[in-house]
Amino acid sequence: MSKNIQELSNILSLENEKDFIEDFFHCLLTPAEIADIDRRWDLVKALWKKTPQREIAQKLGISLCKITRGSREMKKDNSAFLRMLHKYEDYIDFSKFN
Repeated sequence: MSKNIQELSNILSLENEKDFIEDFFHCLLTPAEIADIDRRWDLVKALWKKTPQREIAQKLGISLCKITRGSREMKKDNSAFLRMLHKYEDYIDFSKFN
């Protein structure tokens, strides 16, 4: 894992102010990078809701290759995606995929 990702993960794990974290991401990332992260998180949520891959591709404008990659990540033992979804399911907005 990248040393900088480890460092940022450690710092963010100490921070309790969600507005400050969001502001930090907007300072760190370009609007295009933020949009890409938004789409990728929507992809993970759609896969969690068992949305068909072709529907995800059409709705989010994401290639089937990226969807397949996300699907593979969710099938891994101890998947970080699945751990995050299970741990914070009550806080996640799935309305786009109902």
